[in-house]
Amino acid sequence: MFKRSSRLLPMLLLLLTVFGPISMDLYLPVLPALTAELGAATSMAQLTVTACLIGLALGQLVAGPLSDRFGRARPLYVGVVAYVATSLLCAVSPSIETLIAARLVQGLAGGVGIVIAQAAGRDLYSGGELIRYYGRMTVLGGLAAIVGPLLGGQLARSTDWRGLFVFLAVIGALILVLVATGYRETLPPAGRTAGGFAQIGRDFRTLLADRVFTGAVLLQGFVNAALFAYLAGATYVLQGIYGLSPQQYALAFGLNSAGFMVFGYLAGRTSERWSVGGTLAAGLVMCAAGALGLLAAGVWALPLAVVVVSLLVMVSGVAVTTPPATTLALAGYPRLAGTASSLLGMARFAFGGVAAPFVGLAGAASMLPLGIVTVVSVALAAASCALIFRRRTCTARPYPVTEIELAGTAAK
Repeated sequence: MFKRSSRLLPMLLLLLTVFGPISMDLYLPVLPALTAELGAATSMAQLTVTACLIGLALGQLVAGPLSDRFGRARPLYVGVVAYVATSLLCAVSPSIETLIAARLVQGLAGGVGIVIAQAAGRDLYSGGELIRYYGRMTVLGGLAAIVGPLLGGQLARSTDWRGLFVFLAVIGALILVLVATGYRETLPPAGRTAGGFAQIGRDFRTLLADRVFTGAVLLQGFVNAALFAYLAGATYVLQGIYGLSPQQYALAFGLNSAGFMVFGYLAGRTSERWSVGGTLAAGLVMCAAGALGLLAAGVWALPLAVVVVSLLVMVSGVAVTTPPATTLALAGYPRLAGTASSLLGMARFAFGGVAAPFVGLAGAASMLPLGIVTVVSVALAAASCALIFRRRTCTARPYPVTEIELAGTAAK
């Protein structure tokens, strides 16, 4: 096992996970002002969110294999520097088209930090430590989702949308300083892959031939589709249909994010002490209960309390599935941790990006599409879970799933 090089390194790796949530959420409070200043249509302004989401997915898909071949440090430096530069480009964008392009590249750069954080964690940890690490990643991602919109709203009192992108550039610069002073390469040369694009293709095929890995990736993709459907539709449901004020909506959003944090932490602990498979199943049951509650509220116009509780249970269920599914996907491939992380991260963002637009098909006056999208997503996630826990172990995986559950030890 490659030893931790400093006490700062684990915290620094966890800090890299904020790139995605804060890039997505910080400027949302000023999106209407941005739309007006650039003279853009609302649909064009919303593409700045979509572009960042696509970039976050593609950035992980590219950076993961490169980090397996060249080490984690070089892609990480390139990603953080590019994030700072593109955040500044967003701040000076003269048109909505330029901003959309800059947001795409900003997402690409931000995806590097996310995939390196996952892969480097696999370099450093195994067994129970690995599960706890992914639990902490889940908690920090939930915290960033809470802080991002609130911080953006506070900053909007003293600056415009361009100033918020400058703020993102400052955050990137601070992380660059921390990387330069506290990061030490976690993947030694002996553990790196060799070969060019052909080898990367073979690595992808190796991973996708493993039904445990593929099942974990699909499961995470589908539960995150339900999560992104919530993010896309909750504001219309809670404010437009149930009449919540922006402040009340912020409280509801904060409650769900707090649930995500708390249950993500608990999932890391229960996966280690109880069962990876049992924790995963519990998370899926929570997701299903919440999604069915939303569907019922869409069909029968149930009270607000039912909707709020259903959202909380579903979002918390997504958090419960994350540490065990991530561990199942990455634990068996220490030499391909970057490539494996890239597929896992790509599925989370790409599936979410595909699901989110379906929430608005019936307009802002109906929550039925939100219920349908979340129920279908969770059903597909449950079907994916069957790939993981079939009796026969796939020969591509170097150890059975139960080794994680019973022995708490990952393959070296």
